[in-house]
Order: sequence, then C-alpha cells, then structure tokens
Amino acid sequence: MAASARPYVIDEMISAKAIAARVEALAREIDATFAGTQKLVVVGLLRGSFIFIADLVREIGLPVEVDFLEASSYGDATVSSREVRILKDLRGEIAGRDVLVVEDIVDTGFTLSHVIRLLESRAPRRLEVCALLDKPARREVEVRATWTGFTIPDEFVVGYGIDYGQRDRNLPHIGKVRFTDGGAA
Repeated sequence: MAASARPYVIDEMISAKAIAARVEALAREIDATFAGTQKLVVVGLLRGSFIFIADLVREIGLPVEVDFLEASSYGDATVSSREVRILKDLRGEIAGRDVLVVEDIVDTGFTLSHVIRLLESRAPRRLEVCALLDKPARREVEVRATWTGFTIPDEFVVGYGIDYGQRDRNLPHIGKVRFTDGGAA
C-alpha cells in the first residue's frame, strides 16, 4: 500500500496560536544575535520549512535575503532513508555573509548535518540554524539547532508545511499522525 494511501487521523499537538507566539519570540532572539549585520541570508530548507520561513522572515526586523535549498532523505516515507540528496541548490553566494538556515524538523540529524557541512564549505562569515521542531529521541547524528521552536516526542507529525506523502502541509497547526489501520508510522 502506498504510504499516503494508509488511513490516518491527525491529532493536534501544537496549536496555530502557540506556533505564532513562538515564531515571534524566535525572531526577537535572531534579531538580537545578528544585530548589526548588513543583510542576513535566510536559507529555507524546502519543502517542509516554507510556511515557517515565510512567517519567520516577516517577524525578523533585520534586512534579509531569502534563498532556498532542497534536500531530501525521506521521499514519501515516514522514516529517513539516511541518504541525503540535494535537489535544489542555493542561487546566491554566501561566502563572507551571515547565514541563518531554517529547518522544519530535526529528526535523525542526517539532513541537517549534511546541509551544514555543505554550507560551511562555502565559507559563510557566520552560520546558525533555526528549527521549528526538534525530535531528539530519533537523533543518530550529533547536530543541534541554535534556536528550536518546540521539542517533540518521537511522533510522526504533519502540518504547518510538514507533509505526509505531499498531504497536510496546509494545516495551520502541528498534528500527530495516527494510523487507523493498526500499523506503526
């Protein structure tokens, strides 16, 4: 059975209101850390971070330039393949610049670790990471975001840009996927 064909329901974990409040607080912390920068390059990791990055950059009070990088280690699965592929690279240069990577969720750490190594090889002046969600119970590679919106248990989640088989990205909250066919995520 195709991954997205499995029957499931979504139980709300983090409300839209809680997300909005946390995004605002994260932006204030980022403003303080990067105060004085000429222009902050905000790199969104597609596709899961697109809503988070849009909301975050609207709250950041600094001059920003937005770029995107698409990396994948999941496909349509619910667990990481541990093979990270770069599907879309940055359009701009980051050498000598202040860079903020925006990630939807830090899970095993494979994708973020790979992206950090890739971007560090391009010699940014400073490189920091902001992740909406952190799932430390699944960590297999030591990696840490400078800022984290929420730490969550080992649950498969969707919403606020995060998908399951390209579905449910448009939910305004973060929800736990509960399969109704009795199988695990």
